[in-house]
Amino acid sequence: MAKQLLKGNEAIAYAAILGGADVFFGYPITPQNEIPEYLSSMMKEKGKIFVQGESEIASINMIYGAAGAGARAMTSSSSPGIALMQEGISYLCGAELPCVIISVMRGGPGLGGIQPSQSDYNQATRGGGNGDYHTIVYAPSNIQEAINITKEAFDVADQWRLPVLILIDGLIGQMMEAVDFDHVNKKRQLPDKSTYCTIGTKYHDTKNVINSLYLDPNDLNNHNKHLQEKYRKIIQEETLVECSDNIKDAEYVVVAYGTMARIAKSAIQHCNANGHKIGMIRPITLWPFPNKAFEHLPKCKKILVTEMSMGQMINDVLIATRNNNIPVEFYGETGGVIPEVEDVIKAIEKMIGGK
Repeated sequence: MAKQLLKGNEAIAYAAILGGADVFFGYPITPQNEIPEYLSSMMKEKGKIFVQGESEIASINMIYGAAGAGARAMTSSSSPGIALMQEGISYLCGAELPCVIISVMRGGPGLGGIQPSQSDYNQATRGGGNGDYHTIVYAPSNIQEAINITKEAFDVADQWRLPVLILIDGLIGQMMEAVDFDHVNKKRQLPDKSTYCTIGTKYHDTKNVINSLYLDPNDLNNHNKHLQEKYRKIIQEETLVECSDNIKDAEYVVVAYGTMARIAKSAIQHCNANGHKIGMIRPITLWPFPNKAFEHLPKCKKILVTEMSMGQMINDVLIATRNNNIPVEFYGETGGVIPEVEDVIKAIEKMIGGK
């Protein structure tokens, strides 16, 4: 397919249709409104279902019902809206129901502002719902990568019977880039939905019950142990990371994701052209976090974490580096302020004892 110029939110919406979305339930909130706007017409044209819920809480519970009935369900929202969905996300994880959630970050806390931010890292990777649960969290750094991940996210969700959250900032959602939709999904072993979905007893002899309630503490204990075993397998099989070619020789390493990774790459190129040895680690999955990428940095003296927040990913980097004692520093802006390349250059120079 020839490349075409598209806004990020519109490209993600079309990628979701190509990925197999059957139903969309959501509620408008800036800066992700183009996703439901685009899908409101496209889903109908494709014979699929679009419903604007009366709230984010209603929408995520519609997702629960549709996923339980075997549909490939998706929603999209932004920071305060995702906060309202946390209880439903916990229910989905407890009931082992797959879905895809697009989270387009804006500045916070509270209503904050509508400009791009990365201050929902903890919300996405730790979750605000109750219980011991995880969602798979992707953080694409450009529109093309967001398309590829969205197309595959429905298969990933089905394979693991788990919500998949795609975390982007408002800049990726609002910017335009030349993209294509040629990505071919990885072949996966998908479960037979008739074994757990409420799609009628003609498919099997017993009734399927969708539930996350276990009144016997031993049953709940065993269920949680089952979930943890699944999460361990996900860590082994689904962790994604991009490391620079010079990572093993790097004397300093910058860690960034999403839009901030693009800015950091330009800053690193400038610094390396001036004789420094700066490498980069870009987590593509924020959960599972790519801890192993930090295990073999033989020449690294310091690490700089940079993000559009006051320092949320830094906690995962500190965990990942706890055994090799590499000092970790931080540079970030928040509230919708997007750092310039020159700002990151200054932070790198400060880290290495320069200007």
